[in-house]
Amino acid sequence: MIHMRAPQDAAAGLFLVAIAALALWGGANLSAGTWSQMGSGMLPRALAVLTGLCGIGIFAGAFFVPGGQLERWQVRGPLFVLGAAILFALAVRPLGLVVAAPVVMLIGALASDEARWLEILVFAAAMTVLCLGLFKYLLGLPIPVAPWLIGY
Repeated sequence: MIHMRAPQDAAAGLFLVAIAALALWGGANLSAGTWSQMGSGMLPRALAVLTGLCGIGIFAGAFFVPGGQLERWQVRGPLFVLGAAILFALAVRPLGLVVAAPVVMLIGALASDEARWLEILVFAAAMTVLCLGLFKYLLGLPIPVAPWLIGY
């Protein structure tokens, strides 16, 4: 009989498989298109499949590689990360990317008690500049930069 050596890894693998199944179900109505003309569902479907395969690999590895036992789940991390994502969705249009991006990173940093605030501030500023350059200027997406300051 095969004995599970890493219950925490097995739970993580099953969680990834569940997330992948949820993503596949949510994107089932999106057209994948073809390799030459990719549809809106190609990338989400590919990422869901890759996530599911990683989950299966992690789950299978739990039977062969020793690992940690299941511990009590912490609510703090998922709560702040989910809250940051929701806050970004609510703040990006009225406040713009210049405000929403760093605020999201600061809220997300509250998920860990090991946060070093100077590093987080530098990271938030650098990522905001990178996101502005990539999404607004290189890709030309209609993301408001700072509507309260410059009108767009």
